[in-house]
Amino acid sequence: MSKTTLNLVRPFGPSVLKAKIPADIIEKLNNYIDGIIIDDEKSKNLNHGNKLVGDVTNEFKLENEILDSSGWKNFLQTCVKEWMSVELKETVTVFNILESWVVRQFKNEYNPTHWHSGHISGAGFLKLPETFGSYKQEKDQFYMGGRLQLIHGARMFLSPSTLNIKPEVGDFYFFPHYLMHTVFPFKGSDEERRSISFNARIDEKIFNVYGG
Repeated sequence: MSKTTLNLVRPFGPSVLKAKIPADIIEKLNNYIDGIIIDDEKSKNLNHGNKLVGDVTNEFKLENEILDSSGWKNFLQTCVKEWMSVELKETVTVFNILESWVVRQFKNEYNPTHWHSGHISGAGFLKLPETFGSYKQEKDQFYMGGRLQLIHGARMFLSPSTLNIKPEVGDFYFFPHYLMHTVFPFKGSDEERRSISFNARIDEKIFNVYGG
C-alpha cells in the first residue's frame, strides 16, 4: 500500500484526522459496489438502508472478505494507530471494525444530523457527481449541497461549532463516534455521490478517559 499523508485537524473540541484513501483501494471498493448493484440477490442481502437515518438510494454493508482483500481494513487500522500515537501518545493494540458501509446518494437525497456507535468512526468519498448544483440566488458563501458537515457544541467567540467539508474523491475523515454530522442534499446532476463510513472499537483503556 502506498504511503498515506495524514493531517490532524482541530476545528473545535474533538480532533479530526484527514487522510487520503490510496487509489488502488478506491478502485477495488468501487468495483465491488458496482458488482453488487447489478446482482439483485446480493444487493438485497447487503442493503442496510433500513437502518440508516437518512433518505438515500442504497446503503450497502461491506462484507468481511472485501474489508481485507481491498486493503480497506489495513488502511483504517494504520490511520487510527497513527492518529492515537500523535494525538494521545498511545499505542493501539485492539482494532475491531463493527461495520463498514457504502452510501449511494443521488440528487435531493440527504442524511440528517446523527452520530455513530463504537469508539472511532469516519466518512469519506469514493465517487462524486461532476457538479452538486448551486444556489437559486447569487450568494457570496459556498454552496452547501452535497457537503459533509461535522458538528460539535455551540458557536461562540473564536469557537466555531461546524466544519463544512467539500467532498473530494479519496478524502477520508476520522472522528470520535459521538461527533454529530450531516450530509446536505444536492441538485443539478443525476450522477451518484458515493461515500464510505465505518465504526470501530479500540483499546478500552485508551477510549475510556474517565478510567475505572
